[in-house]
Amino acid sequence: MAYITQEMKKELAPGIKKVLNKYGMKASLGVRHHSTLVVRIKKGKLDLAKDSANGELHYQVNPYWTDRHFTGKSKAFFGDLIAAMKGDKWYDNSDVMTDYFDTAYYIDIQAGDWAVPYETI
Repeated sequence: MAYITQEMKKELAPGIKKVLNKYGMKASLGVRHHSTLVVRIKKGKLDLAKDSANGELHYQVNPYWTDRHFTGKSKAFFGDLIAAMKGDKWYDNSDVMTDYFDTAYYIDIQAGDWAVPYETI
C-alpha cells in the first residue's frame, strides 16, 4: 500500500532541493493523501514549454514518460528529479496483469498551475 509521511518527505527534501538548485528551478514539496509525494515546479531557468511535446505552461508531468516527452536539459532534469524523489526507500512490486499494486508511494510532478502557469526566468 502506498504510504508516505511528512518525516519521509523531510528525509527526501535535501536530495530534491539539490537537484532543483543544480538546474535553477523553484518548486514546492508536499504530501497528498498520505500516498503521494508532490513537487510543484513554479519557475526556473529551463524552458519546459519548448522542451516538452505539448508546449503547454501548466501540466502534470508523467514520471514514466519523461524520456519521450522532453528533450535537452529538461529531460535530464526530470530524470534527476525523479531519482531524487524515489530516494533509496522507493520500491514498486506492482503487477498490473494480476491487478496487484504494491508501491512505496506515488510520485506527482506538476509544472505550473491552472491559475499561475510555469514561468521561465
